[in-house]
Amino acid sequence: MASAKKGDKVLVDYTGRFDDGTVFVSTLEELCNADECDAEEHDDDCGCGHEAGPEEVVIGEGELFPQIEDALIGMKPGEKKSLVITAENAFGLHDETKIFTVPLSDLPEDFDVAVGEEIVLSGDDDEELPVGVIEVAEDSVTFDANHPLAGENLNFEIELLEIL
Repeated sequence: MASAKKGDKVLVDYTGRFDDGTVFVSTLEELCNADECDAEEHDDDCGCGHEAGPEEVVIGEGELFPQIEDALIGMKPGEKKSLVITAENAFGLHDETKIFTVPLSDLPEDFDVAVGEEIVLSGDDDEELPVGVIEVAEDSVTFDANHPLAGENLNFEIELLEIL
């Protein structure tokens, strides 16, 4: 039986969990936050960012974390592996210096956000900065520019289903 190698198109199943066991991505089940999701129109904000079903991947194309693609090399169909991608090697450690507060007077008059929203700020130079809103005060808004998964170890279980 052939083993997977760089450049092969493969069919894989995987599940990613945080250290506490919470599943954040899976090809085995559709992850959907029913409270925020309209089944008719999924969008990136509803928690349904990934539909269930095996995923086709070309090993080495950067479609998955490099650590997962490297783990697929040498696997045979039906083989499973577990691996941990540390926070440092995933989305980085949580960096307190990426948390900042902006006075409302520095924001557009019609600026209206709520805690938990993820938005993109843009400045005069048209540079965009994705941020999460972590506090809305009477006269200011506090943002977090860390990736939402910063500081999280990512625990993956992968299964190579088929070499296509």
